This record gives sequence, structure tokens and C-alpha cells, in this order.
Amino acid sequence: MGADAEGGQPGRKDHVFPVRIYYEDTDAGGIVYHAAYLRFAERARTELLRQLGFTNRNIAFAVVDCTIRYHRPARLDDALEVRTRPTGVSGATMSLTQSIWRAGELLVTIRIRIARLGENGRPRRLPVRLRHVFAQLRDELREG
Repeated sequence: MGADAEGGQPGRKDHVFPVRIYYEDTDAGGIVYHAAYLRFAERARTELLRQLGFTNRNIAFAVVDCTIRYHRPARLDDALEVRTRPTGVSGATMSLTQSIWRAGELLVTIRIRIARLGENGRPRRLPVRLRHVFAQLRDELREG
């Protein structure tokens, strides 16, 4: 699979989350409803964080920025992959690019920045270990 200006080079080190399209994800024509892609991406981010040792029970995030580009539609019963690639980390935020693929074809590109929230709902610094692991993963993907 070759490089793509929007979706990046799909690499073996990207976090990959499989998704099957069910009826509930589609409109009356069997095409995936545009907002469903955001649900798929959130599930993939949650699983990446879980692999890094963090869950939504011990750390809360909110979306700060999100841009989405639709390249091709997904349809009922399609098998998709959501590939998540860390792109940046700062004191309270993490940036990621997530691409959604069907059999090597790029369907959707999402660029998102999430912030950690404290109990009061205000931004709070990311745990040092999460910043370190996230930055290390980002750097490994740049080199790979």
C-alpha cells in the first residue's frame, strides 16, 4: 500500500482497530452515516490508550479540535480498519491522525486533538508516563 497525502503511509506500527459496518451505522441507502466515523475513531483511540495502560475510568479526555475528510463511502457489512497514528503531545493535549480503510482503500481521514480534563472540567496536564509513552510511539512511527 502506497503513501497517501491525506492518510499517511499505512504502517505496521500504526494502532489498528477493526470495525464491521452494521445496519445501525448506515442511512436508508446502506451508506455509513457521516457521524458514525467519529464513533469508530473514538473506539480506536480508547483501545490505543488502553494498550498504553490508561482507561476512561482513570483519565478523562475531551475533543479540542477535529477535522474530517471523506474520500469514499463505506457501506453495510464492510470490514474496515481504523489506523491511529500519534502526531503530537504537549502539556495537556495529544494530537492524532486517524485513517479509516477498506481493503487498502482510504475512506476517511480524521485529524484530532484531545485534552485531558480534571474533575472540574478544566484542562489538566497529562501524566508524565502517558506523555513519554505517547511521544515515544509518535517517534517510532516517524522512523518506521
